[in-house]
Amino acid sequence: MSTVKPQPLWQPTAERIAEARITRFQAWAAEHHGAPADGGYAALHRWSVEELETFWKAVTEWFDVRFTTPYERVLGDRSMPGAQWFPGATLNYAEHALRAADSRADEPALLHVDETHDPRPVTWADLRRQVGSLAAELRALGVRPGDRVSGYLPNIPEAVVALLATAAVGGVWTSCAPDFGARSVLDRFQQVEPVVLFTVDGYRYGGKEHDRREIVAELRRELPTLRAVVHIPLLGTDAPDGALEWSALTAADTAPVFEQVPFDHPLWVLYSSGTTGLPKAIVQSQGGILVEHLKQLGLHCDLGPEDRFFWYTSTGWMMWNFLVSGLLTGTTVVLYDGSPGHPDTGAQWRIAERTGATLYGTSAAYVMACRKAGVHPSRDHDLSAVKCVATTGSPLPPDGFRWLHDEVRHDLWIASVSGGTDVCSCFAGAVPTLPVHIGELQAPCLGTDLQSWDPSGKPLTDEVGELVVTNPMPSMPIHFWNDPDGSRYHDSYFDTYPGVWRHGDWITLTSRGSVVIHGRSDSTLNRQGVRMGSADIYEAVERLPEIKESLVVGIEQPDGGYWMPLFVHLAPGATLDDDLTDRIRKTIRTQLSPRHVPDEIIEVPGIPHTLTGKRIEVPVKRLLQGTPLDKAVNPGSIDNLDLLAHYQELARTRP
Repeated sequence: MSTVKPQPLWQPTAERIAEARITRFQAWAAEHHGAPADGGYAALHRWSVEELETFWKAVTEWFDVRFTTPYERVLGDRSMPGAQWFPGATLNYAEHALRAADSRADEPALLHVDETHDPRPVTWADLRRQVGSLAAELRALGVRPGDRVSGYLPNIPEAVVALLATAAVGGVWTSCAPDFGARSVLDRFQQVEPVVLFTVDGYRYGGKEHDRREIVAELRRELPTLRAVVHIPLLGTDAPDGALEWSALTAADTAPVFEQVPFDHPLWVLYSSGTTGLPKAIVQSQGGILVEHLKQLGLHCDLGPEDRFFWYTSTGWMMWNFLVSGLLTGTTVVLYDGSPGHPDTGAQWRIAERTGATLYGTSAAYVMACRKAGVHPSRDHDLSAVKCVATTGSPLPPDGFRWLHDEVRHDLWIASVSGGTDVCSCFAGAVPTLPVHIGELQAPCLGTDLQSWDPSGKPLTDEVGELVVTNPMPSMPIHFWNDPDGSRYHDSYFDTYPGVWRHGDWITLTSRGSVVIHGRSDSTLNRQGVRMGSADIYEAVERLPEIKESLVVGIEQPDGGYWMPLFVHLAPGATLDDDLTDRIRKTIRTQLSPRHVPDEIIEVPGIPHTLTGKRIEVPVKRLLQGTPLDKAVNPGSIDNLDLLAHYQELARTRP
């Protein structure tokens, strides 16, 4: 990669830098904790990883984290896995999430939006009251610290209330979106054995109502540990026999009582995509999430009481948990429940306008879909409140950066971020005081010693390597559920480089301090020793208007050869003829590498994804290597299982 210094697409003004919370934090940390006063973000980041304990102590003080019993030290044991954060301390996540109710009772904590696109507020006072009422009812139902409480819910205020009430009593929250089928939900919830299930009767999506009462009945039958089921009549139906009514549990005017729990007490369980087996049940702690999200949202995303935070997500994705944590910074959180493209592709921009979103987050795929559909956000909507558009889910291609710059606003802060469900946060991404370069994430995040390593563990600069984190982060899992000896946790991240977190992404750390994500390293394209991430192929190929989406895999052959097919899902009206095939090959040859021109280009009726929208490269690769479908993929983790039949048939018929 060239080390020539390119021109940034965006540069924050001196005024914006001065006003950023991270700037004020650095000055304060310099005065109180010996952080560097000069040198900008690079110096602050270096200090944050070299003086890890001092940095996290500073974060807790800056954000006024309330420890009801003090910690003995910041980091008791720093070995990974198993780092012990703030031993001795007790606190409560929900108490911090509701603090703004004391000073801003009548202002909106939540703005709920459905497919009518009309925002409906929930005030801080009402959110706190509902959480207090529900927490008391949960205690009355016998829910005790450590008990699991589950939600089969869309992105609605009731889901936020249920999460916070669960955290208030010291329970462990876990959720799935109602578009998940019964098997997918049971693969997750059966692992953690919930005692309470919050559920809707159905949901609305794409202008249609989807009745889920039969699936709810199946969940009740298959979850024998349930003591109570709570019915939320989103479609207006009566509660089934034996279920409790949401309205009855949240009607009291009760101040919440917050159970003070150890720093490492479990807060929630998130799940890996589970494409090749049961999803990993990832447990994160009350304190770890609290301090990590305060840092990420308050410093990196620059969020505060005057902001409105909208991220398009569902309750089945870690970004929903991250979104709810916007409450920690006193920010108004925007909850959108509906299709991302209803009634048209520009729907999310309309929601950003109507809610006055200051930070709007979405997927890179949505940005590219808007570009292809000819959407003009700033022409059609008043987006003057939007200071930042953030993307995640996959790397934002360079054309996505240019499109946002041209079609939203030239002075727009574009934050491509990358992290994982595994830490429910970002390793690299948004920094309000740094320039934005096309195709790059701005920098590694504070407290995160992000490096790119070669196979022998040597750090690389301006070269592609494995994404590793060499020091612990507070939001790293405290454990996986039902992994008593920790072997599954260890094997997921620490089997390649002992004591160092290997995430499974290819990245480049540039000599300018920025980061480029190249896609998953376990689906790397390795032609004649030259490695390339699949994301680079997608970015080039999907510029062609005929290509709606693509999938590429590289398969080692028994004879030592290497077969690299490219699967393409065509736009309506397009044909995979010789001309298009030649243009695809030429695009890859000229823009990327002659070695990575695919051996075959194969049209498919669609690209399979996980339930959270990620392309499933490794299961497709296994199918093409002859692995039976039931061994190659967990059927409940895929958005459209029928699509896999094409890859299975290809494996069967290919010579």
